[in-house]
Formats: sequence, C-alpha cells, structure tokens
Amino acid sequence: MTACLHLPNHSTAIPPVPDPLSAPPAKPEPRDFREGRAGFLHSWDMVTAVNGPGTRLTYFLAGCPLRCQYCHNPDTFGQDQAEQVWAEDLIRRIRRYQSSFNLTGGGLTLSGGEPLLQPAFTAGLFREAHRLGVHTCLDTSGFLGALADDQMLADIDLVLLDLKAGDESLYRQVTTQTLAPTLAFGNRLAALHKPVWIRFVLVPGLTDHPDNIRAVALKAAAWPNVARVDVLPFHQMGRHKWAELGLPYQLADTPEATREQVEQAVAIFRSQGLNCPG
Repeated sequence: MTACLHLPNHSTAIPPVPDPLSAPPAKPEPRDFREGRAGFLHSWDMVTAVNGPGTRLTYFLAGCPLRCQYCHNPDTFGQDQAEQVWAEDLIRRIRRYQSSFNLTGGGLTLSGGEPLLQPAFTAGLFREAHRLGVHTCLDTSGFLGALADDQMLADIDLVLLDLKAGDESLYRQVTTQTLAPTLAFGNRLAALHKPVWIRFVLVPGLTDHPDNIRAVALKAAAWPNVARVDVLPFHQMGRHKWAELGLPYQLADTPEATREQVEQAVAIFRSQGLNCPG
C-alpha cells in the first residue's frame, strides 16, 4: 500500500516564480539611462496594420520635444510619470513574440512620444532586435534625426516619418518647432536608400488646405525611397487626455476629417506619383 504524505494544516504552497517582465527591478541610476540600459516607457501594445507591416510589438517611449496641436497622446510629452524600464526586459518580450512576427511579417516598432529623445536606449533595442532577425521600424517626427547615428539607422528596416506640414510657418504653428530638421533627416534617409512611409495627419482648418497638402506631397515625392504615404484623418479620441492633464487644447471645436476630405488629400498625393492607399 502506498503511503500518503499529509502536510500539516499550517503549510503553505510554494509561490509561483514571478514573471520577470512584471517583477519590480532595482531602480535604474542616471548612468543607466545615459548608456541605454534603461529608458522611459509610456506603454506598449501588440497591434496589426497600424505601426508598420504585420503584427507589431510597439513600445511607446515617453518624452517629446514637439507640442502638436492634434496629438492624441499628450501624456507622452514628459517623462516624469513614465515607467522606468530596463532594456533587457523589453528585449525579453521581443523574443516572446518572435513566432508571431514570423507568421505575419511583423516586428518591433518604437514610437512615442519621440524615440529619438532617448537615442542610446532606442539604438540598443533596435540593435538587439536586428540581431534576432526581427523587422524594425522607427516612428518619428524626424525633428531629432541628427541623434540617430549611422549604426542605429543600419539596424532600422523602415522609418515612419511624420511630415506634419509643408512649410516652416505652418509647421511651427502645428508643432511649436521648425520643419528644417525633419527635412534634413528625410534627405539623409533618401541618401541611404532607407525605406520610408510618410504619415500626414489631415486636420480640418489646420493642415487640410490643398496648398499645404501639395507642399507636403512635393517634398515626399522628392525622396525616391518613400514607399507610401498614409493620410491619417484627425479625430477627437485624445481630447479627454488634454483636459485630464490640465493642458489647453486648441482643437476642441475642430470637426473630425470626413471621408471626402481624406479622398481629396489622397488624390493630391497620388497626383505626384506617390503610393497613397485610400
């Protein structure tokens, strides 16, 4: 007869091993951020056909030098409330989803905020993802493109470049910053033959004038490495965040872009020979 082992009533089960992605690590030091071992993360998501091809693991990094009137994530402007994370933990999650990337042709996208505000952290994540054979994508305004060195760009397979306006005056009105750095970054990407998707947000009464759309289209058409242009219709889904943060929201009375307005913008981009899905 097999003997039975009876545990005393006061015994407790062995606790499960915590998930390393959720276990609180030691707090990073300033040097860890400077050298890219740690960074500031707003959030992350697994999405399809939004931030690049296939299913994308998208890390939204915190901090941005622009103050776009239509930003739907103003909570990424600063880093004070962001999560401090270790690069190795984010890389571990990349490995976890490799099979999904292989099945869908997806990969890793770094968005924000502005990933280039944390160049060492961004470079390290791209370097390791590239080493793993994972498709890499940078979603950026290009304003800090000078902080992306040649090695970082070598580890990036695709750049989503936000071209927010076609001239300096309107660009400054939309973002509070200047257009020239973005154009310089676009020229550099073109010289490197780096694949680029242009993204343009269509805001009624702000960016929707045909002259502005045409100016954006002409700049995009001058770069032979631009594979497509996406016209993104303005929406009000981020409006509540501005109120919660106590920030003035200048587009409270702006209507969302209509299908007809989007189609008119698409037609202008196509007239310049650009691939612009409707």
